[in-house]
Amino acid sequence: MTLISRRSFTAAAAGLAIAAPFVRGARADTFINVLAGGTSGVYYPLGVALGKIYGDKIPGVRTQVQATKASVENLNLLQAGKGEIAFSLGDSVKLAWEGDAEAGFKAKLDKLRGIAAIYPNFIQIVASQESGIKTLADLKGKGLSVGAAKSGTELNARAILGAAGLTYDDLGQVEYLPFGESVELIKNRQLDATLQSAGLGVASIRDLGTSLPIQMVAVPEDVVTKLGAPYVAKTIPAGTYEGQSEDVPTAAVINFLVSHDGVEDEIAYQMAKQLFENLDSMTAAHKAAADINLAGAAKDMPIPLHPGAERFYKEQGII
Repeated sequence: MTLISRRSFTAAAAGLAIAAPFVRGARADTFINVLAGGTSGVYYPLGVALGKIYGDKIPGVRTQVQATKASVENLNLLQAGKGEIAFSLGDSVKLAWEGDAEAGFKAKLDKLRGIAAIYPNFIQIVASQESGIKTLADLKGKGLSVGAAKSGTELNARAILGAAGLTYDDLGQVEYLPFGESVELIKNRQLDATLQSAGLGVASIRDLGTSLPIQMVAVPEDVVTKLGAPYVAKTIPAGTYEGQSEDVPTAAVINFLVSHDGVEDEIAYQMAKQLFENLDSMTAAHKAAADINLAGAAKDMPIPLHPGAERFYKEQGII
C-alpha cells in the first residue's frame, strides 16, 4: 500500500463514526442503526432516506445512519450486533455466509438475515482521457484506485481484473481509496483511473466528469460471462456522466438490505414494508433507487430471509 493509501485509509477509519440521527420522539424504545457507506457514494444518501422513513413511519423507533467502508464492514458489524440493517453487495453477502477469510470474513456470518434485494451496483471504471486508457488491457502499467481494502468494491475490482487476465501486479500503481478521494487524485493528475461499484449517477464520477475529460472503460460481455453469478451484464446509458457520449457495457451486482436474527420480527416486517411503501422518498434521495421493485425483492437472496420480511412478502403474494 502506498503512503497516500495508508494516510487515506487511516483518515477513512477515523471517519467511521459519522452519523445522521433521526429521532421520532423522546420516548422511543427501539433503536435502528442503518449501516450505509462512504458519504460520497450511493449507500449513504439512501441510508439517510431510509433512516428518516423508519424514524417517521415506525412507531416507537429512533434511528441513526452510520457512514462506513460499506459492504464487508457492514456485514461484520451486523454479525456483532452493532447495527440493525445494512446495505451490501450480493457477492459480499454470499462470501460472508460462506465465511471467506480472504474476503474479510474470519468465520461464517451465521446471524445474517435478508430484508430485500434492492438495486444493481454497476461496475463503473472511469479514467482521465489524457491517461490513454480505453480498455481493461490498457490498465496495465497505469494507476488505479480499487476502493477501500477488503471493501465490496475492492472485491469487485479483484474479480473484474481477474476475469480480464489481470492482477494488481500488472498495474503501475494501486490505491485503496474511497470514491471521493480517488477522484481527487485523478483531478490532481496523481492517478489514472478508478473502479467504483455503485448505482448509476454516483456523485464522485459526476464530479470528475465536470472537472476534466473522462473515458468510461467497458467491461465486455465475455468477461462478465466468465465471472458468472452474481454478476450480470448491464449497460451504462450514454449521457449518464458529462462527456460520456456512448452506451458503455459493464457488469453489475445486485445490492441487498441485510439484517440479523436478533432483530424482532415485527421490526424486520416494518423495515421491508416501509421501504416499499416509501420508494418515492428513496428515489428522491438518489435515482439508483428507481430500480428497486417489490417483484424482485426476495429473489436470489444468498442468505435466509428474516422471518419478519418473509411475512411481508407472503402478504404481498410474491413468495
